[in-house]
Amino acid sequence: QVQLVESGGGSVQAGDSLRLSCVASGYTGRSYSMGWFRQAPGKEREGVAAYSSNVNGIIRYAESVKGRFTISKDNAKNTLYLQMNSLRPEDTAMYYCAADPRPVTLVFYPSQYTYWGQGTQVTVSS
Repeated sequence: QVQLVESGGGSVQAGDSLRLSCVASGYTGRSYSMGWFRQAPGKEREGVAAYSSNVNGIIRYAESVKGRFTISKDNAKNTLYLQMNSLRPEDTAMYYCAADPRPVTLVFYPSQYTYWGQGTQVTVSS
């Protein structure tokens, strides 16, 4: 059974940084497509940063976070990270980690992912 556990969220001021972590268990994450999504109250879940395990190794960022957020992973620790810098109030949301054993190409489509974490809350005040 694959499990994803996020951590690292919190309440910060605009301009601050946070690093989210997602620890995966129940599989070897090297060949999995993985990504970060977020969902604000009353809004749909949206992709933030993700990469696919396909041959091209797609890495993609939402336009709103380009240059501020960085996705990375440590295969030895089965951990996915999201470094978030220059946070803005509009980044406030519940952040979720997602994973799938297939080489996902539509990396920002939530339906492409089989496994989800419970989420970690990020709140940015102005």
